[in-house]
Amino acid sequence: MYMQKWFSLWILLLVALLWGGRPTLDLEIRVVDRPDLTHRNDYYVSNRPPLEPQAFILLPMGSIEPRGWIRKMLELQRDGLNGHLEAISAWLVKKDNAWLSPDGRGEHGWEEVPYWLRGYSALAYVLHDSAMLREAGTWLNAVIRSQRPDGYFGPEANRYSTDGKPDLWPNMVMLDCLQSYYSFSRDPRVLQLMQNYFHWELRLPDSLFLTHYWEKSRGGDNLYSVLWLYNHIGDTSLLRLAEKIHRHTANWEQAGSLPNWHNVNIAQCFREPATYFLASHDTSDLHFTYADFQLIRRLYGQVPGGMFGADEDARPGHTGPQQAIETCGMVEQMYSDELLLAMTGDPFWGDHAEEVAFNTYPAALMPDMRALRYLTAPDMVTSDWQNHAPGIENEGPFFQMNPFSHRCCQHNHGMGWPYYAASLWMATPDDGLAAVLYNACSVTARVGNGDTVQMEERTHYPFSDRITFFVHLSHPQRFPLYLRIPAWCRTPEISLNGRPIAVQVAASGKYIRLENLWREGDSLSLRLPMTVRIHRWPEQHNGISVAYGPLTFSLRIQEQIQTENPTLHVVPDARWRPDADTLHWRAYNIEPASPWNMALLCRTSGNPLWLKVERDPWPAQQNPFTPEAVPLRIYTLAQRVPGWHLDAHGLCGPLPQSPLQLHTPVDTVELIPMGAARLRMALLPVALSRQ
Repeated sequence: MYMQKWFSLWILLLVALLWGGRPTLDLEIRVVDRPDLTHRNDYYVSNRPPLEPQAFILLPMGSIEPRGWIRKMLELQRDGLNGHLEAISAWLVKKDNAWLSPDGRGEHGWEEVPYWLRGYSALAYVLHDSAMLREAGTWLNAVIRSQRPDGYFGPEANRYSTDGKPDLWPNMVMLDCLQSYYSFSRDPRVLQLMQNYFHWELRLPDSLFLTHYWEKSRGGDNLYSVLWLYNHIGDTSLLRLAEKIHRHTANWEQAGSLPNWHNVNIAQCFREPATYFLASHDTSDLHFTYADFQLIRRLYGQVPGGMFGADEDARPGHTGPQQAIETCGMVEQMYSDELLLAMTGDPFWGDHAEEVAFNTYPAALMPDMRALRYLTAPDMVTSDWQNHAPGIENEGPFFQMNPFSHRCCQHNHGMGWPYYAASLWMATPDDGLAAVLYNACSVTARVGNGDTVQMEERTHYPFSDRITFFVHLSHPQRFPLYLRIPAWCRTPEISLNGRPIAVQVAASGKYIRLENLWREGDSLSLRLPMTVRIHRWPEQHNGISVAYGPLTFSLRIQEQIQTENPTLHVVPDARWRPDADTLHWRAYNIEPASPWNMALLCRTSGNPLWLKVERDPWPAQQNPFTPEAVPLRIYTLAQRVPGWHLDAHGLCGPLPQSPLQLHTPVDTVELIPMGAARLRMALLPVALSRQ
């Protein structure tokens, strides 16, 4: 018996080797909805009692080294508008700047500096860029030194505002900057500053607390920072402050309504109830975050790209795909998705973060990230300086790509890619790691019994369906690894060291958990097969959109680009330095140079008559979000729609009612990912084929 047992073991080992991989006898694989919350991570700060346990834990800033196309986007951002905004923005002039003043006196003390610094400093951390780290440190150290004896910090003008009551909104953004800085540096001064400041907030009379529009709407940001600090220092008075903030914040828990309809408020504030749930334990709080998300999309978000139409505010009667969203709204939505993914573990938030990041946000900036526009729509056939109100809510050149204009988005857009890159991997309560958003990178983290693992991720996702992970360890280590399976993927495929692993139950919209004794050089391959999907939009005159994996596609529209002096056409509140170089920085007007008024030729079933998916070589410049270099295209048949033109306000006219009976010539048209299309038609009418 003894010899038989050893002989059987050797046979198993031999079979494993013949399969081309290492033994997988230690592997345990399960499909789960969420990580097990009965344990608290031993190595990273997470929710401490009595808070609800969190499903995932954000890793310290700098733990994830971005590679591939996401690194290229971050480098373009560093070399573009965000990395050099100090050379343009009047609000970032250091002389007499209130954010740099020890007593908080001076100019430019509202949201612009913290908005810019949040993205700029996070970019410095993920790239480990020494020059940017020094520059971010100049501002952050000044902010820390500005704390007064009573605990208040920052610009003095915000302490009394215009009515003698504090305006806490700008400090909410700066607290986010300080948290990221602490995550990267472990500077203890941050914890002391935040504790002193929150004690000051706790002492503020209710009559002075969160009384203005922006701070009252966005109190959830303050709440998140309070709970973050509680988890780090355990000061129980912070839980009383959390209740006070929630009580004074605008009510985001209204059945069938919202406290206001401003697009950025909605994108960042809908998460406030879920944040408060961590302290209240009342599941109705968590419910309202989902309800708010669904409400705005049911009323104004029946469009592809993950966002909703609110070109400042969402307005009744303005619900078509030509209605736009602010760039600020996009990056705030991505951040909300990333935080909610960590709080709840719901893979839906990972899916949605990717939907916005891949399909909407890239198109809000020029491909070199040296200019951006205030508004972007799913169907947008001009990007110019003209006034498009009242088709959009505000009057002014809000469609133009301009580095000198669009005050809030100009400063706030920078957090989009760095926060996304810092959220690709998260720690789990059971001392493992989770790949929650997919992109090429390397992550270094403590797992299992406390040893460090490096996971190397190679992929061109979302332009490829293959992702490969390589494990680097000093010695074998047992820990769980979670892989998010998007809801659109029906049949994920996994192999370990070249050996296929069967996934026995449906994993779409869930996680595959692999617990294993991992060894140096182990390779894990994940394939997320992508298919063409047709999304029908009954609320949009029965129009359709075309998706492939997480990407939604747009009709490719040839672009005619004209540059101009960026000071010629700006929004009314734009301000720039007098020495800003208008030859180095240009504004861009983009007009269509090919027909956009096309209907996709479909069968009576509503499916396109013919489609062809074509892959091109990976772009040498590593930027896939350009019409010329995008490595994935779809070809299909379409007909031009007579009489469908721009409306009186210069927007794409209302979508014709589908299906259409057309007699115009049938053309082969090219569809490209809508994130690569600055001019785009992502929701199109249907022409009925006569075949």
